[in-house]
Amino acid sequence: MLNSNVDLSFSIKEKIRETNFCGLSIGGDTTFPFLKENNNIAKAIVAIEIPYIFDANYPEILKQEWNTNNFKNTFEKAMQSNADIVSIKFNIKEENLSSELDGIKKFLQSLNPNTTKPLILRGANNTQIDRILLPFLAQNAPKETIIAFADEDTYEEIVPIVAENNHILVLRTPIDINLAKELNVLSNDKGLDLNKILIDPDMGGLGYGLEYGYSIIEKIRLAGFDGDTMLNMPIIAFIGEESYRSKEAKSNTFTEEWGDFKTRSLMWEITGATAMLVAGANIVVVWHPKCINVLKGLE
Repeated sequence: MLNSNVDLSFSIKEKIRETNFCGLSIGGDTTFPFLKENNNIAKAIVAIEIPYIFDANYPEILKQEWNTNNFKNTFEKAMQSNADIVSIKFNIKEENLSSELDGIKKFLQSLNPNTTKPLILRGANNTQIDRILLPFLAQNAPKETIIAFADEDTYEEIVPIVAENNHILVLRTPIDINLAKELNVLSNDKGLDLNKILIDPDMGGLGYGLEYGYSIIEKIRLAGFDGDTMLNMPIIAFIGEESYRSKEAKSNTFTEEWGDFKTRSLMWEITGATAMLVAGANIVVVWHPKCINVLKGLE
């Protein structure tokens, strides 16, 4: 519990930017979640992320949870889940890029803009691929979409196309408040509306050093509250990506003292997500389907 004798008050000059995304209100914070009276974690926006290709790098425990290695079936299950947003990570190889684009275009064209959940269309985390793939996704998305992500190496190619097609863009910088502000400024100079930016401080879970990641998100949020218009955008945290880099979440080789593997894997991601929400993140993107209802307070 918080010590009631500790003064946690601070001056709020500006609230965080509020963006309407397909009926979801993202941002608009006026204080930190842990300072709100009757705060409820269920108010968080929770996205479930699925891979476009179930390759060897995707954790086996998650394949078991989805009970399928088929993208179409998994996508349908994700759409039927209680997640607010469905995120697709297009984890394609550079040598397969040209051959995969036609199939991706057909998939996007098959979506009904009026019935599907909002989407995050995410690249392969490969600079050479994403310079081509993300503009392609922005041009072919059936409605307003969150495109993820541009960074210092790719924003010049990605920002103009995303802005032209009126999408929201995730800007990723490596857990540094100054770099986050700089990329926001540069992207705005390239034509991206400040209301179309989500800050990704590249911090998702327990595997990266929780305290440091927490403090960076907190500093970004404090700067926004203090009136810095180049840092008062909503924050998104890709929890699953970071959590499943950790052996504790994906490996069953530990002794019995570590507890049940499936429970540990789930709780590893939930713990990271909860911490990021308390720090001020507005959207958390998880991989484990059971995380959704837990984070939304339904279980």
